[in-house]
Amino acid sequence: MDLDLGLSSATELAAEVAAGRLSSRELLTHYLERVERLNPAVNAVITLDVEAATAAAAAADAAFAAGGPTGPLHGLPLTVKDAIATRGMRSTGGAVELADHVPAEDAPVVDAVRRAGAVVFGKTNLPRWSGDAQAFNTMFGTTNNPWDLARGPGGSSGGASAAVAAGLTSFEIGTDIGGSVRLPSHFAGVCGHKPSFGVVPQLGYLDHTTGGVSEADVNVFGPIARSVADLSLVFDVLAGPTADRSVGWKLDLPAPRQERLADFRVAAWLDDATCPVATDVRVLLEAAVDALVASGASVDRSARPDVALREVWDVGVPLISAATSPARTDEEWDRLQALAAATDTDPTMAMRARASVISHRDWLLLDERRQHLRRRWADFFTRHDVLLCPVAAMPAFPHTQHGSLYSRTLLIDGVERPYADVLAWTSFIGFVHLPATVVPVGLTPDGLPVGIQIVAPFLEDRTSLRFARFVEELTGGYQVPPMARLAG
Repeated sequence: MDLDLGLSSATELAAEVAAGRLSSRELLTHYLERVERLNPAVNAVITLDVEAATAAAAAADAAFAAGGPTGPLHGLPLTVKDAIATRGMRSTGGAVELADHVPAEDAPVVDAVRRAGAVVFGKTNLPRWSGDAQAFNTMFGTTNNPWDLARGPGGSSGGASAAVAAGLTSFEIGTDIGGSVRLPSHFAGVCGHKPSFGVVPQLGYLDHTTGGVSEADVNVFGPIARSVADLSLVFDVLAGPTADRSVGWKLDLPAPRQERLADFRVAAWLDDATCPVATDVRVLLEAAVDALVASGASVDRSARPDVALREVWDVGVPLISAATSPARTDEEWDRLQALAAATDTDPTMAMRARASVISHRDWLLLDERRQHLRRRWADFFTRHDVLLCPVAAMPAFPHTQHGSLYSRTLLIDGVERPYADVLAWTSFIGFVHLPATVVPVGLTPDGLPVGIQIVAPFLEDRTSLRFARFVEELTGGYQVPPMARLAG
């Protein structure tokens, strides 16, 4: 078998299985061999259940041989982010409190891919309670970027993106509240889709000790893969109502606004003084837009929604901090209350503390501000079909594990910047519930991948996915990290 078969797209692999040229057991064996050879350096896959996966793959092959109905993901082995409950397999959320947690049932998204024929064989690394832009925790250690092992692949779905980039899985399912699908896709050079809020069930999300039975504000589940076609394939499987809602409604998302590149009304917002973009990143974003224009796209580089990027700090990050507050321990909660009440607290820490201990009345007023902003975005999308913007202000950065999300700093173009700037461009899109697709657009001079964020109107996921295909065709999309090549 081709040593690099696992680097193929999920769409290609599904076609091989459907044609009978490749069995699920062969493909599972292949991925397990790649994990054995490559994972020690990357540390993306942290849990394996070979016995159960082998039985599932054998059952998939038997069903195919019997000529029975098969799903769109039939026979494809995959790993799942460890924040998502997976039946019979250790699922920890990256937290020691759940070190021995083995769910009795699947999260709806895991159940969906199984019903579509996929074979779950492992879990991937993440930060504690999915709370960082890197993937490390005290139980499983640090995940490394396949493009540069001294750097991280992003977070919180960093193990997921590294596994996809290195060809350790056919595709992945991640979660995204502040950018946790999109940032890792950008940093590891793969494709990712953050769905419109509410389109994909997020029950089974392990973001605190009693998590999984309710759906967190802002958060979504979405696919990470090696091609945009894969994103669409998996998104169609994941999207739909939860079981209790399915008796009363079904999901019927609109078709893409346009089919031809020349018909899209495109806006490009590639930099902003609130969160300046590194030169190496901006050059690649500009080149991608230039390629679109040269191919007939109409791009307005000055168009902006009536929303300032600053709103991400005034409304977006406070809403995200409130949504993630159940993960705080009692001791952390007491410290946050003290910080919120103090008069001499650092402004950023004060914002985080106040948002984490916010009263319900104040949260409702903050949500009201969000709804006004959502109306402004909707108005913007009456004149434009998609918005192109950065995923992050920087490419993958060296492992940075001291301090916290709000106390670390990063050096960007020689300037020391707050670490939280990593989250600015993704949180800005996420807290207003918009769908966004990330596609790689090239490598920096240091050989680090850069992605672009394609934003579409609420519930018009198929529009961002359709446009992403044009970007992928023009820029080449996913490239294989040199360390992931086993053949030749």
